[in-house]
Amino acid sequence: MADDPLLARARHAWLGMAGVAMAFPADGGVDVTASARSLLCPPGWVGIVALGDAAIVTVPTGSRAGILRKRLRGLPVEVLTDADQLRAVLPFTEALGPATLAYLDECDLQPAELDTVDAIPRGHADLATLLASVPMHDADECGLAAITSDAFVVRHGNHVVAAAGYQRWSKEVAHLCVLTEPSQRGRGLARAAASAAVADAVTNHLLPQWRARPEPSRRVAQALGFRQLGAQLSIRIEV
Repeated sequence: MADDPLLARARHAWLGMAGVAMAFPADGGVDVTASARSLLCPPGWVGIVALGDAAIVTVPTGSRAGILRKRLRGLPVEVLTDADQLRAVLPFTEALGPATLAYLDECDLQPAELDTVDAIPRGHADLATLLASVPMHDADECGLAAITSDAFVVRHGNHVVAAAGYQRWSKEVAHLCVLTEPSQRGRGLARAAASAAVADAVTNHLLPQWRARPEPSRRVAQALGFRQLGAQLSIRIEV
C-alpha cells in the first residue's frame, strides 16, 4: 500500500495541514507532534488522521505530545480512530467523528447518468433555500455553506432538491460537500450532483476527498469510484 499513488497524495495533503514537519511512519504506526497551527482538528484539540497502515497525531502542547506518545505506542492504527477503543487508553471529554476518508483518482471516476445538473454560484439564493429547508444538523454537517466552488444542483420544478460542491483545502484537495432534501433521498440525486462537483474538481487538478460518517454517504462515494483509505478523529483530552 505504501506505493499507492492515491494514498501518497492523500497523505501529502494532510501533512501540509499539520502545521509542523511530521510524517506517516514508513513502517506503520503513529507520529505524534505538537502543533499549535494544526488544521487536523479544532484549536486546542488532538487531531488524529489514519491513512493506510500509519497515522499522524497533532496535539496543542509539547507536554501533551510526550503523554500521547506513551499512551498510543504499539496500538493498532485502526484503534486510533475508534472512539470507543481509544477511550480505554486515552480519556477524553469530547469527540468529533470518527469519519471515514475516501479519495478518488481521475481514472476511477464513475459518473452518474443523470444530465439535469445545473451549476450556480455558491452564494445563490436557491442554495440558501435548500439549506434552510433541512434540519440544522444536516445543514451544518454537509458543509455546503462554506464551499469555494460553484454549487452543482438538481431541481424538482423550480426547487433545488440536491446540491454538491467542494471546499478547497490548501492547494490540492477538493473536500466534497453534498446534501439532498430528506423527501428526495434514495433516488440517486446526491450521486448526480456530486458527480458534477467531482468532475469539476478533477478538471481543476484537485484531489477529491469524501469525508463521511453515515453509511448512505459512504455508499454514494463508493458508487462514484472513491476508495476508503482511512479515517479521522478529533478529541479533547483530559490528560
